[in-house]
Amino acid sequence: MTNSTLTTITINSMPMAVRDTGEEGLPVVLALHSLFLDGRMFDDFTAAARGKFRVVSPDFRGQGYSGRVEAPLVDMDTHAADIEQLIQHLGLKEINLLAQSMGGDVGLRAVHRNPRLFNSVALIGSSARSEPMEKHAGLAAWVDNIRKEGFTGETLEETMRIMFGPTTRNSPAQADAMELWRSRIAEAGTNLAPQLAGVNARGSLLEILPEISVPALVICGEEDIARPPAWSREIVDRMPRAELMVMEGTGHSPILEDPTTVIPKLLAFFSR
Repeated sequence: MTNSTLTTITINSMPMAVRDTGEEGLPVVLALHSLFLDGRMFDDFTAAARGKFRVVSPDFRGQGYSGRVEAPLVDMDTHAADIEQLIQHLGLKEINLLAQSMGGDVGLRAVHRNPRLFNSVALIGSSARSEPMEKHAGLAAWVDNIRKEGFTGETLEETMRIMFGPTTRNSPAQADAMELWRSRIAEAGTNLAPQLAGVNARGSLLEILPEISVPALVICGEEDIARPPAWSREIVDRMPRAELMVMEGTGHSPILEDPTTVIPKLLAFFSR
C-alpha cells in the first residue's frame, strides 16, 4: 500500500488528480510522471518513502485521472504553470523534485522559474533538448494515429518498446510488470494525443541548465532509445551540481524496470 489519498483539485480551471501522502513535518518529494503513464508509476517509491518523505504525485492535465483536454496540443509551459499553481495551492516548500521523461520537461521549467522552492532534482529518462527535427514528421503521423485509434495493436507495442528496454521486455521475471504497464498505457486511449503533440514540440532547455544550481541526480538506462544516455550526459555536463547514474539492462523507465536499485538510490539522494 502507498498510503496516498487521491483527490481532485481545480488547478488553472482544470481538474487535477493528486496523490498525496500528507505526512506532516516530513520533507516533500514532488513526483512528476512520464508521458503515457500517470502518478501511479511512483506507487513503489511512495511506499518505500513512507515515514521519510511526504510524496505528492499529480496527474498532468489530460492524463491519468485528471480532466480531459480538448485542445490539439498542450505545451510544456502550460503543464509547468499547472505544477506551479499546485505547489502554491498545497503550500509546498523545500521540494525535492522526482521527474521521469516528460516530467523532467515540465519540472525543469518549474525549478528554473522558482529556484527558491526546490532543494534537489532527480531526473530519470529525461533530456533538456528539443526533439530532433528529422523525427517530427514521423511523430506527427503517430500523434494523428493515436488521436484516431488510441493505443492498440502495433502502436501499443511500439510504445512499449519506447518505454522499456529489451532486457526488461524479454525477461520472464518482468512479464507481469510488463502486462501491468501495457494495460495502463492502453487506458490512455485517444486522450493522450494533445500531450504527445506537446512533448514532440517541446523547446530546448539547454541554455537554462547552468542556472539550476541545486544538487541533481540524473539516471538513465543504457537501452533507452527515446532519450539516449548522451542526452543525460549533456544535462550533467551543463548543470553545476549534477551527477550521473547509467544503468545497464534498462531502457527509458529505470524506476519501473529496476526499482530495487533505483528507489534506494533516490531515497539516499533526497536524504542528503
